[in-house]
Amino acid sequence: MREQWGSKFGFVMAAAGSAVGLGNIWKFPYLTGSKGGAAFVVVYLLAVFILGLPLMIAELVIGRHTEKDPVGAFKTMVGGTPWVLVGYLGVLSGFLILSYYSVVGGWTIGYIVKGVTGALSNLSTPDAAAREFREFTVNPVLSVLFHLLFMAACMYIVIGGVRGGIEKWNKVLMPLLFVILLVLIVRGFLAGGGEKGLTFYLTPDFSKITGETIMAALGQAFFSLSLGMGAMITYGSYLSPRERILSAAFWIVFLDTAVALLAGFAIFPSVFAMELSPAEGPGLVFHVIPAVFARMPAGQIFAVLFFILLFLAAVTSGVSLLEVVCAYLIDERGWSRRRAVLIMGSSIALLGIPSALSFGCLSHISILGGTFFDFIDKLTSNYMLPIGGFFIAICLGWKYGLEKTIHELDPDTPFLSVKELWAFTIKFISPFVLLLVFVALVREDVVALFKRLFT
Repeated sequence: MREQWGSKFGFVMAAAGSAVGLGNIWKFPYLTGSKGGAAFVVVYLLAVFILGLPLMIAELVIGRHTEKDPVGAFKTMVGGTPWVLVGYLGVLSGFLILSYYSVVGGWTIGYIVKGVTGALSNLSTPDAAAREFREFTVNPVLSVLFHLLFMAACMYIVIGGVRGGIEKWNKVLMPLLFVILLVLIVRGFLAGGGEKGLTFYLTPDFSKITGETIMAALGQAFFSLSLGMGAMITYGSYLSPRERILSAAFWIVFLDTAVALLAGFAIFPSVFAMELSPAEGPGLVFHVIPAVFARMPAGQIFAVLFFILLFLAAVTSGVSLLEVVCAYLIDERGWSRRRAVLIMGSSIALLGIPSALSFGCLSHISILGGTFFDFIDKLTSNYMLPIGGFFIAICLGWKYGLEKTIHELDPDTPFLSVKELWAFTIKFISPFVLLLVFVALVREDVVALFKRLFT
């Protein structure tokens, strides 16, 4: 008998844990800081509900309707056709993403250790914090060690199964994540001097919205919710018929968005109070935040809490990525869960080693103008996920047919227009927006490639 979630709360915590990741606490704040502040936040929120929520519902519908992993789901719906490749693309995406995601997850473990040992206490400037980060990431032993520790944590949770592992741990880790976020927010407000940060974060200047801002917001909304890789199809396949998909999807999207917004409240008041730049870009968390805590009373404690927060966000997403890969082997190949987790987890860990070394001894190796880490990141984020999301929407809306699956949506809901709106969005809006995102990302890469070749 196929495993199922033990409760709606457990499912929502697990699915929210999949969606809540480093993208919420690392990527969202630095995009907000560098793409227009509150104006970016407004565009992001619109993108979440126009693009993210309908696709979230679609993946959950496919998962529960078929009760299969991504490959099995497409075999059930459109078996014997090339559409099954969409399922394989999702499994491969999860495999590749986790191989480099676990490297960043390993950094969070390393910084927890640094915080506990006091190594972050003297990093009072972004330059000092940046030097510390570079020294850490170029160290091959530490980079690989912490990457492997992160993978071991993901494997330990997934090997326990749906109820005894994923659900059990997410019911603890997700509430803990919110508690730490709230502690950091309160600490930031009590410190004072963060009014400029709140103004930057809450008062939109719509003149700062550009095409780049819109595309960044659309991409962040899509990637933040773990869409396009089959994670929500897999989690939806463990959902019992009695659970309501619409309300569950709303809760998942709400919690994911809440974590991103709360991360901004935790970061921007303190950054502005310390007169540091919010436009640091990807280095905001590792270059600026340690400098913020180093200048605070009891900053070492809050630095440890912050990086524990990052680790929790990373591991809950890492678990879902590993589950996508393992569910395929369990469902389609008949492997035991233990065998699937040990073999695929170890394989992902091995593939991640070149990414872990990309900032040190392998930094000189260039693949299309970037390191191995950059290549895997761009391949999955800019190509595989948008393509996966696009074909999921097209398959459900046009090939398989919504009339065969729409009954999965809360049959007793009084809001019939919600179903109709979702069906219209999946058929017409989501594919168009995803195609737009994909074309824009490809164009950006092609322009960058030509510049490298001809300048």
